[in-house]
Amino acid sequence: MSAPTLHTAHPTDAVERARDAADRESWAEAYALLHAHDLHPSRGLTADDLSVLADAAWWSGHTDESVTARLRSHAAFVAAGDHRGAGLAAWWLHYEYASLGRPAAAAGWLHRARHHLEDLPPCPEQCFLAWTDAEEAEQHGDGAAALAAARRMTRLAVRSASPDLVALSRQAESSVLLANGRRTEALALLDDAMCAVTAGELSGVFTGWLYCLALTQCMEAADFERAVEWTHAAMEWCAPPWTGRPPEPGQETETLAATSVSLSGENPFRGVCRAHRVEVLDLLGTWALAEEEARQACREVPVDCLESAAAAFYTSGDVQRRQGRLDEAATSYAHAHELGRIPQPGLALLRLAQGRADAAVAGVDLALACQSDPRHDLLGRARLLAARTEVALAVRDVPGASRAAAELDALAGDVPLLRATADTALGAVALAEARPGPALRLLRQALAGWLALHVPYEAAQVRMLLAAADRTAGDEEAARLELAAARAVFERLGAVPDARRAAALLSGGKRRRLPGGLTAREAEVLRLVAGGGTNKDIAHALVISEHTVSRHLNNIFAKLGIGSRSAATAYAYAHDLL
Repeated sequence: MSAPTLHTAHPTDAVERARDAADRESWAEAYALLHAHDLHPSRGLTADDLSVLADAAWWSGHTDESVTARLRSHAAFVAAGDHRGAGLAAWWLHYEYASLGRPAAAAGWLHRARHHLEDLPPCPEQCFLAWTDAEEAEQHGDGAAALAAARRMTRLAVRSASPDLVALSRQAESSVLLANGRRTEALALLDDAMCAVTAGELSGVFTGWLYCLALTQCMEAADFERAVEWTHAAMEWCAPPWTGRPPEPGQETETLAATSVSLSGENPFRGVCRAHRVEVLDLLGTWALAEEEARQACREVPVDCLESAAAAFYTSGDVQRRQGRLDEAATSYAHAHELGRIPQPGLALLRLAQGRADAAVAGVDLALACQSDPRHDLLGRARLLAARTEVALAVRDVPGASRAAAELDALAGDVPLLRATADTALGAVALAEARPGPALRLLRQALAGWLALHVPYEAAQVRMLLAAADRTAGDEEAARLELAAARAVFERLGAVPDARRAAALLSGGKRRRLPGGLTAREAEVLRLVAGGGTNKDIAHALVISEHTVSRHLNNIFAKLGIGSRSAATAYAYAHDLL
């Protein structure tokens, strides 16, 4: 993007206006003024002004220019013997190179930052080194070193009296405490940091950092209520229009030219925050908006945050799968995978819906085995275990389902979102084990949990299980009430396969009408095919000849308009014939 053309002005005035624009965080205006000034070789910029140019270029989307200006600012600070300025510039170069996927360059600049800063008396710039130390120790699983570094950061931040650094240090310490299982302490610190964010007390880059870090932290910790609140606040902060100070009299034309980019409402953090919002909207059942926002997030995320685009594609896949749009879901999961995300457990559940039970089992088992440290993503682990329970029950592996549900129960504790997930899995296992009493108790707990969280799809799924438990216990009226409530939610969400299943169970009464014109014997053969049975297996199970099995299969294929056992299996799953 080229810089807007400005009217000729005195060089010193232009730089002063750029500094003023930076103070107001009108970054496009500051970038346009400094960029135009810097085009003239005779007009030098100070080290501090080059830092402002680097910041303004980054906010305006000129990443390469940001790095170039930062390199020049570092050289200028070194020439002036300013180790604090040089150290901060070096740390920012480490951060920018890491974001651009250049780890060797990032490591070199981090080493330079340490060289400039480590031997100085305590100073605010050392906060960034301590933050990096805490993150690196966490990545290596050294909780004690991570906590020591985070607390060193906090001491330096408090000493500096910088609201930005204090808030960031609170979040850093919170992250370490949460990874070490100290949830209450961690969330108290995070609340403290986010008070400063939502009150508008921080500068733009620290506000953006903290929203992104806190939202990731909340979802991984399954703190859904905080995620909902802060996602809404983050999107309000990211929203255009530009809100800088109006131009002074006589500067209208020049300033409007300089701020044309700002008026478009660009914010490098918007795509990342929107990707977090997509996940929240998905859970809240606002699926049409979630898909729309996912597409927008993929257009907005910076090139150094492609994991956010991957998350948006993955969530779109989940929505499409539950609505029965299986081919679209497969495409979305493939896009997520291309961007570096393992698309599980959604892909395993898609395979199950397609009748590929073996692929579903293998996919979710591999994802569980590959999760290096479940403590850093409790919700991710819980979702994998819930899917493992569902898949195991679908293939009649009740012991396997029981083991997955037990691990999920131990993981959940009293965290509401995890507790509802665990109670759902435990209730489903109890139902499969023909224990209607415990199943009803657990499933009613799960339903209460999902309703309290305002998560409709999972609540409706629990109602389906409750209906089965009610019927097992002989309470047909209660079963029909649960089925009717579930059907209404599924229809509102557009969850077509689930709505069809609820409707079939509601209208079936004592004798269910089979789909596709199938006879009772053909439906029995189809069930055994979906369970993986060969013609020989089916003949043995039904005490008929293999020739008769072949004849039934030919009739089934003709009636359903299909041509393979895998298609027959998918039909059986889609129409709840198992």
